[in-house]
Amino acid sequence: MSRLALSRPALGVLAGWASLSVVLALTTVGPTANWGLLDGGGDLDVYRRGAWHVLSGLPLYDFPVDKKLFYTYTPFSALVFAPLELLPAEPDRHIWLALNLAVLIAVVVQSWRLLGYRVDRALVGVSVLMALGCVFVEPVRTTLFFGQINLILMLLILSDTVGATRSRLAGIGTGLAAGIKLTPLYFVLYFLTLRQRRVAVTAVAVFAATVVVGLILLPRDSLTYWAGTFLRSERIGDRLGHPSNQSLRGMLARLLDDEPPVWLWLALAVLIGVASLTLAVWLHRTGERLLSVTVVGLSSAVVSPFSWTHHWVWVVPLMVWFVHRALTCWRWWLAPAALFVALGAWPFWFRNLADPRIGFYLFPYTHVPEVLLRNAYLWLFAVLLIWLGVRAARSVAGAKAAGEEPVRAEE
Repeated sequence: MSRLALSRPALGVLAGWASLSVVLALTTVGPTANWGLLDGGGDLDVYRRGAWHVLSGLPLYDFPVDKKLFYTYTPFSALVFAPLELLPAEPDRHIWLALNLAVLIAVVVQSWRLLGYRVDRALVGVSVLMALGCVFVEPVRTTLFFGQINLILMLLILSDTVGATRSRLAGIGTGLAAGIKLTPLYFVLYFLTLRQRRVAVTAVAVFAATVVVGLILLPRDSLTYWAGTFLRSERIGDRLGHPSNQSLRGMLARLLDDEPPVWLWLALAVLIGVASLTLAVWLHRTGERLLSVTVVGLSSAVVSPFSWTHHWVWVVPLMVWFVHRALTCWRWWLAPAALFVALGAWPFWFRNLADPRIGFYLFPYTHVPEVLLRNAYLWLFAVLLIWLGVRAARSVAGAKAAGEEPVRAEE
């Protein structure tokens, strides 16, 4: 493993980026607008109320648990969230915010590890700067603001990816993540396509164990959830076509101005899933382990039935990969800068908008076509996928011309 060494200009860029990000996140939307970074915790309240329901013997899914918000995670997750009830009612959001910031730094550290860097004080310091630089990027900012669990789930999956070839515990994190929220099951397909069967089997076994635990401790809620409640995406969002739903299904709903046919959404989702996993395998075989799992993480948000923008936290490892490339070619700095601008939370530009948690996808579309703005995350993902597809095609063609043997994925 190599040591991460940054030049003074590169450190200056990261320090400036981190400072700008923190200042913007704390000042552009103040607490008076009820959207300041330190004035949130809505989803944390839902987690706590869900835990309170199961501890009090109340049904978890029959009615909203907090205001008009339904509990949408698994019964097992409510058991995991039970310790949150020990937190004091007012400081809980700040404690949870601090925990999420620590997890964000750990995500960046694990991303560097997947790139082959050794963990030392210099790497941790750079990771702190990068984590702060991502605070203003909307998926991260809204995860921190709402008190979401996305960063924790991503860290569990990344840790499995880091240890996939050397740790017998690899797969436990993904299984636990899936036991809390079903979307991480998508990564089981990723491990299978890489022929990392042991990791995939461990993840499935741990997930199954979480289901069993839920059935034993919360039998009524478990039967309600697994009998069909988990399929009801309207419990997550009241309008499928809302621009904040940056999933393929949401995009189709906006384009068709109606709920898309299930067959159309599934057909396109399968195509995108196959293309993403194929590219992920190629990236892994060519040594791009971080970019490989990042593509899968981003595609999981695309094919999911409902993906709020804060589900797109996989842009953080993508940022790390771009910075890694920028260390050898300064032009790569343009990529994280473009992501910072495109996915930044810029509500202060239009203070009269009804929903101030926005990135570009909710801007007035006077000069830019609505179809581009309202689906910004999907188009960015499409650009990434096409670019990687072209790279893969050229690489395969070059290898065939040179008569080289294809590299096999690690077992």
